[in-house]
Amino acid sequence: MSLDDRNYSEKRDFIRMQVQTKAILEHAGQQYPALCLDLSSSGMQLEVDIALAVGDRIRVFIPSEHSALKGLEADAEVVRISAGRNGRHTLGLAILDMR
Repeated sequence: MSLDDRNYSEKRDFIRMQVQTKAILEHAGQQYPALCLDLSSSGMQLEVDIALAVGDRIRVFIPSEHSALKGLEADAEVVRISAGRNGRHTLGLAILDMR
């Protein structure tokens, strides 16, 4: 299977939910505001102001707007970085562990 076939297959295997919600990114003991653009069972896309590198391990918190529901907390790895809007960075993340 070629890389293109694998990438296409991965995109088809996991439904991405467009969420546009506030998140908190934690890296090297610091927390930064982020915007979660989409979410699937295996990854997510965040828009952030800080510069990270492919391979960086981070933690992401997405608080719940409902008191009866727990928010999302995930350990993730940066697998893709691209230029976002207004000079921000768009990060493609692989979820390593959900809490």
